Amino acid sequence: MQTETLTREFFKRPPLVCAREMLGCTLTWGETAGVIVETEAYAEHGDEAAHTFVRNSARTFIQDQPPGALYIYLNYGVHWLLNFLTKADDTRGFVLIRALQPVSGLELMRQRRHLDQDKMLCSGPGKLTQSLGITAEWHGKDFFSIPGVSLSRNARRPRVAVDRRVGITKSPDFEWRFLIANSQYVSLKTRKPASGRR
Repeated sequence: MQTETLTREFFKRPPLVCAREMLGCTLTWGETAGVIVETEAYAEHGDEAAHTFVRNSARTFIQDQPPGALYIYLNYGVHWLLNFLTKADDTRGFVLIRALQPVSGLELMRQRRHLDQDKMLCSGPGKLTQSLGITAEWHGKDFFSIPGVSLSRNARRPRVAVDRRVGITKSPDFEWRFLIANSQYVSLKTRKPASGRR
């Protein structure tokens, strides 16, 4: 099946659009790769859960960086989390990559994660960065200028399920988490029915 490599234009759209459309895309990072099965959207304005609500540095990041820049931060002092900057004319924000289905470099992922259960290698935002070897080194980097990385997708779009974001105490009712319906590789399954094929 023919695949399309995503370009910067993909991220010149609102975060909710990008978060949904990234499902089913293959993220290649060096020797490793996985299909994105779960994402969350965060908006620059009106979203108390976004870093931009409390951090000047996050607002400056959005202002200064191009669409597709990587926003990587340490969560609870333990896990690095991978986010892509999205910048539409009227709505800007981030897409958090929450889970992948590993498809390449599994042995390296197993070594990095110190486990053999493939479904657990990338079933969470901190797990996938460890599996792929992503750290703060890449914070602020333009994704499209990093050698050996890419995002690609094929014409067949997955069925999508929508749910509230995970571990959020502010703006907790926003249904801004997107999952490939019935995927066994997501971090947390949803109780909501799938919204149908896109």
